[in-house]
Amino acid sequence: MDTALGLHRLHFAFTITYHYLFPQLTMGLALLIFVMKTLALRTGNPFYEDASRFWIKLFGINFAMGVVTGIPMEFQFGTNWSRFSKAAGGVIGQTLAMEGMYSFFLESSFLGILLFGREKVGPRIHWLASLLVFAGSWLSGFFIIATDAWMQHPVGHRIGPNGEILLDSLSTFLLNPWTYVQFAHNMCGSVVTAAAVMCATGAFYVLSGRHAGYGRFFLQIGVPAFALSAVLVAFPTGDMQGKMVAAYQPVALAGMEGNFDTKSGASLNIIGQPDVEKQRIDNPITLPKMLSFISYGRWNAEVKGLNEVPRDQWPDNIPLLFYSFHIMVGLGTIFIALSLTAFVLLRLNKLYTNKAVLWALLLCFPLPYVANTAGWMTAELGRQPWLIYGLMRTADGYSTKVSSGNTLFTLLGFLGLYTLLSMLFLFLVQRELATGPGEAH
Repeated sequence: MDTALGLHRLHFAFTITYHYLFPQLTMGLALLIFVMKTLALRTGNPFYEDASRFWIKLFGINFAMGVVTGIPMEFQFGTNWSRFSKAAGGVIGQTLAMEGMYSFFLESSFLGILLFGREKVGPRIHWLASLLVFAGSWLSGFFIIATDAWMQHPVGHRIGPNGEILLDSLSTFLLNPWTYVQFAHNMCGSVVTAAAVMCATGAFYVLSGRHAGYGRFFLQIGVPAFALSAVLVAFPTGDMQGKMVAAYQPVALAGMEGNFDTKSGASLNIIGQPDVEKQRIDNPITLPKMLSFISYGRWNAEVKGLNEVPRDQWPDNIPLLFYSFHIMVGLGTIFIALSLTAFVLLRLNKLYTNKAVLWALLLCFPLPYVANTAGWMTAELGRQPWLIYGLMRTADGYSTKVSSGNTLFTLLGFLGLYTLLSMLFLFLVQRELATGPGEAH
């Protein structure tokens, strides 16, 4: 691979991976804050209001980090990926503009009311602000995912006289079937993150004996949301996403499973190590015929292998694709088991005294970030070597006039800057957790 191309890819991968640590929490947390605000409005209980205010402050810190790290990413389309922007800007510019003009301003405007306006606007308007922040954050997610879904499964376009990609039908573009499957899967994943963070916070307060009443309430909200979203991530949304990949990107499916040869009744690899040179999986543990059933709904369905296509059309990092996919699936299975266990104990009123499960919930909170990152890596690595699937290869989309030295310089700058931002973020979050809910407005 060209050195400059590799650095462009690494640069964008770093900035987008770091950025997505924040939106995945805000999108899920917006829903849970709306639930708490609804309880506060219906009951008039100041306890619910204080609990929601605590999470609104954490939401605001997280939102600010998402904005700061998200803006440079869009500039990278012009600096690092100018040929891609020139060719496809007429298509992806639609959704990126709508995300900025509609959803971002909707979310950020009413977040101001949510953070500072409770005493000024009254409880009903404050509740409405929580609803609009929730709507804005999920609408923002939709437009971004619509952009990525078009790159995965391009529809609603035509090729212009100079080879540029032009938007032919906005409705076809926005109604891309890949968009809705990916959006549902992604948003369930964001709720998993938010619910796990809320459960971890609640478990921490219960175990420490500080703010234990709020801790129990956070568990009452977080555990059901964790259980429901963890199940929905796997089925139906994850199952639908897998079938979509099987139908439109069979090469990606083969790479995800390390499946080199076409097989009927293909096995699902639970674990193993891909050996690309020898075209096999070392030390595999498999479920017979399960890959055929999951992908096509038939036990003996034929699953195409990598050898069905020329090698220059293979995903260019099959081991990383394989491990990313299996990390995502493995962690998703753990989330289902843990959240359902916690839910049963919650219903039996035994969760608050079960220290083993409380500790498991407390220590689990980083894992949804890992799982969501692995999921996005699976989607993006599986699409390679295409930048726009079937239309533009990644090697044809980067900025050839930006040297590898320039790219490395800015990458190192981002690494330093984001290190400082991380320290500031962790300090602010730790301060809010130490203060706790209900003690300081």
